[in-house]
Amino acid sequence: MDSLIYSLNATLPVFLVIVVGYVLKQIGILNDGFVKTANKFNFVVTLPVLLFVDLSTTDIIGDFDITYVLYCALVTTVAFFGLWIAAKFLIKDKKIVGEFVQAGYRSSAAILGVAFIQNIYGDSGMAPVMIIGCVPLFNIFAVLVLTFEGEKDGDGKGNIINSLINIVKNPIIIGIVLGVAASLLKIDFPEIIDKTLASLAKMASPLALITIGAGFEGRKAIAKIKPTIAATMIKLVVLPAVFLPIAIKLGFRDQALVALIIMLGSPTTPSSYIMAKNMGHEGVLTSSVVVATTLMSSLCLTFWIFVARYFGYII
Repeated sequence: MDSLIYSLNATLPVFLVIVVGYVLKQIGILNDGFVKTANKFNFVVTLPVLLFVDLSTTDIIGDFDITYVLYCALVTTVAFFGLWIAAKFLIKDKKIVGEFVQAGYRSSAAILGVAFIQNIYGDSGMAPVMIIGCVPLFNIFAVLVLTFEGEKDGDGKGNIINSLINIVKNPIIIGIVLGVAASLLKIDFPEIIDKTLASLAKMASPLALITIGAGFEGRKAIAKIKPTIAATMIKLVVLPAVFLPIAIKLGFRDQALVALIIMLGSPTTPSSYIMAKNMGHEGVLTSSVVVATTLMSSLCLTFWIFVARYFGYII
């Protein structure tokens, strides 16, 4: 019961902020202009700053566990390309392939990972190491699939070049690169800079959730209910069911296993909606999956944590 209450406390407030955004839009306090501007602001400023702060404050060298980082990276890579290949063959509406793939593999690892592990163990533990192994790839792969599955110009070579350019100039990728560099160089910013960056970083998640709610289009979402359910099941059930047993076989336990549960089974990150919208996609499917996975993740995360604890893999 404690695990259920904890998971509900961690996920329901996130869902309720989305609801607040939706209600504010319906009563006229927020409008489409706000949603468009806020999405761009999040994409260009707050989300890159959030990732920069997370990575720059992580002791990458000190926390580095090569086996663990490689496993996180390998899982992310296999899940991404496996889902992309399957989506290319199974999804009839090719316009939503990019959104479906991104929403199906990309989790709230950076946002929820530290919070969950701190709540259980009292410190961030293996969360920063998990973030190093998956978050940069989450964003790089998202740029790839959203570029290749966007509007086609009929030039395959041009699309590849365009994808590479998008990766290089993507604000979120830039934030990750600068964050890693700041960590490796052990840059100690003045307190005034730290507090400014922290304030901007704190805006990222709530503002993203508000815009998801305000931009949520119920009728269009209902029309995409089947891919929404499929992506939600992949995100919360299929990926953990496939990769957690392998992690256990490799000997990952306690904090390391909890971090992997978060990486694999947490809801689709709100930043996926921001990225989809800013890279020319409709965003309806992405927002629907964010809402659905956020609502259902409290039960699914509780289940995976309960199973791992029941069999003695988590103490």
